[in-house]
Amino acid sequence: MSKICQITGKKMMVGNNVSHSKKRTKRKFFPNLFVKKFFLPEEDRWVTIKLTAAGLKTINKNGLESTLKDAVKKGFLKNY
Repeated sequence: MSKICQITGKKMMVGNNVSHSKKRTKRKFFPNLFVKKFFLPEEDRWVTIKLTAAGLKTINKNGLESTLKDAVKKGFLKNY
């Protein structure tokens, strides 16, 4: 599975490690991902989502159903 948030669309970024002598080598910055299960009472089923901490905060703020609809609309989530 890829390391992409299914709610916000955050994914890996590329940057540099900078040593004391200012020598630069490539490195990867990974998002803070979790795999969480949520219960949808409207459909009476559980949904498993891979999301970041920011995505979890978005669900807490806007609600699960509206956040999932926005993610599908933006193309981050195929179907739930």
